[in-house]
Amino acid sequence: MYGGHGWAGRYQRRLFVSDVFVVALVMVGAHAARFGWDPLYRVAGRSAPAYSVVSAVIATLWVLALGATKSREPRILGHGPQEFQRVVAAGWWTFAAIAIVGFLTQWEISRGYLVFALPVGTVVLLIYRLVWRKWIHAQRDLGNLRAQVLVVGPVKMSEQMIARLRHKPRAGYAVIGACVPDGTERSVEEVGGVPVLGFVGEAVEIAKRSNAEFVLISGTDQVSLGDARRIGWQLENTGIGLIVAPAMVDVAGPRVLMSPVEGLPLLHVDTAQFRGAKYIAKTIYDRVSAALMLAFIALPMLAVAIAIKVTSPGPVFFVQQRIGKDGSPFGMYKFRSMVADAEAKAADVMGGELTPFYKNEDDPRITPLGRFMRRYSIDELPQLINVLKGDMSMVGPRPQVAAEVAHYGDLERRRLLVKPGMTGLWQVSGRSSLTPAESIRLDAYYAENWSIGGDAIIILRTVAAVLGKSGAY
Repeated sequence: MYGGHGWAGRYQRRLFVSDVFVVALVMVGAHAARFGWDPLYRVAGRSAPAYSVVSAVIATLWVLALGATKSREPRILGHGPQEFQRVVAAGWWTFAAIAIVGFLTQWEISRGYLVFALPVGTVVLLIYRLVWRKWIHAQRDLGNLRAQVLVVGPVKMSEQMIARLRHKPRAGYAVIGACVPDGTERSVEEVGGVPVLGFVGEAVEIAKRSNAEFVLISGTDQVSLGDARRIGWQLENTGIGLIVAPAMVDVAGPRVLMSPVEGLPLLHVDTAQFRGAKYIAKTIYDRVSAALMLAFIALPMLAVAIAIKVTSPGPVFFVQQRIGKDGSPFGMYKFRSMVADAEAKAADVMGGELTPFYKNEDDPRITPLGRFMRRYSIDELPQLINVLKGDMSMVGPRPQVAAEVAHYGDLERRRLLVKPGMTGLWQVSGRSSLTPAESIRLDAYYAENWSIGGDAIIILRTVAAVLGKSGAY
């Protein structure tokens, strides 16, 4: 098992100290908020301890749970939702353990105390972890805090793998070289821009010499099962991790079940489903959330409407026909951010035919107020009405106009299998600075692999993306 080289061990220790500090602070705050500063205030029930003792026990269990759920595992730090999911799981298991103890002992632990401590503490922990992740991202953008990876596999597969890892530097992998199958032409000196350091049979020795932290097997039939097994054996007790990249891509964990047969790990991939109980739950969540948000921001939206009316002639709202789930058209609401006759001028600005995901940062049709609204996505707020009506979802692929949908191929049409959303995976992965191909792939991935937990993470990341103003126009 990979034990963490260099930065990973130091970062884990910092996270541990941070977790202890946050949990202790939250438990002290919960005690003070519910019982004041009396450390001897006791739990109701026979032979019940003081709440100060309960707080210390809960804090200890919580920190242990954060370790037991492997929320500080180096392989998940800095990318993906697993770290945050494990932090939430640690809070849940701590709450469950305290509830069971309370039931068995008949101690009446204050519900208000627990409701303050665990949910609030979990949220604070998530915020702390998000701040740490931002720091990791900033470091990785500078080329630091990346694990050294040796890619092993056939040339074409390795090129694709190296390209993907380079495209996502914040995932934390730096490819230092490649090993190609025996028999590959010796004239092949580079793969994907990194040097070929040797053949598959030499991979482990090369990994040791080059101080690699992971060996990544990206093979097909050219790297046999025996080769992969031998590499795994040779990596034992070296501290070098093994990563195996399956040929199946863009499939998320909930759809994958591993079933070992005679030592061969078979990946069972469920077909994507586009109806059922979780879609009903998503619809209920969307409409309740939209209603609550509209009630909460009604006055700010009124102020925006007045500002639009005062600063430029034309209507407050812009209603445009977009294509929704299963290709059904609907009218999408936005605050008007362009001049009133923007659509009539579209052909002149774009210089021809409309293409998918068209964006122009310097579009002359955008009003000064509109540019500000777009920068902070304020113009999108009226789409809460679409969500309330059932045309859209809080999270999903962004809806496009019919002219753009006319360009769709098989991959792009996967976007139409779910309701379009106010925000989506590609919006929090680069927004308008992504290429069309990247945006389409992310939307198709979301349509097939979404989950309620994943939606919650996307919404949180949307807030960060909007405030960060990256790629918004």
